Amino acid sequence: MENAFVTQTLHFEKGGPECTEALLEHASRRAKELGIRKVLMASNTGRTARAAMKYFDPKVFELIVVTQVAGFTEPNESRMSNEVWTELEGLGFKVLRAAHAFGGIGRGVRNKLKTFQVDEIMAFTLRMISQGVKVGTEISYMAADRGFIRTDEDIMTIAGTGGGADTAMVVRPANSHRALDLRVKEIVAKPWSPV
Repeated sequence: MENAFVTQTLHFEKGGPECTEALLEHASRRAKELGIRKVLMASNTGRTARAAMKYFDPKVFELIVVTQVAGFTEPNESRMSNEVWTELEGLGFKVLRAAHAFGGIGRGVRNKLKTFQVDEIMAFTLRMISQGVKVGTEISYMAADRGFIRTDEDIMTIAGTGGGADTAMVVRPANSHRALDLRVKEIVAKPWSPV
């Protein structure tokens, strides 16, 4: 077959934090094979970011952590403490705290008016593949909007389910106002079952 190639997608029987180490090892190997140097990962407590240090050398990779917006669970509270933020920066990470691309104003409208907005419909659709695919896509928009990543180069995203990493993708990012220009080029790893 012309123009065809085979890649190896790692599937986990079930997603969650117990997949993190295997996911990070597989994703780092694939990023090296593809020459990808920017790695974007979701981490609210710093646990996934710390684990990534074993597989992603900050001298080789530009490591970016995206964490939840302040006030996500409780007003004025952040899940990532200032101490963890400072620690991660000291390890070589850039840290981004931003409003969720799929859960900002749209979620506020849903909560108040009991009607879904297009951003949340996109989120529910991506969750049919996996929670990590949804989060990986979302953090790509957030990082592109802040200028942490470019929209003309591929990145690796790392995200997951329930406080761990179980999904990795190769993504060509887009800004949120050009949301449908984002391209998932490869699903490197994901849970076999989306839930």
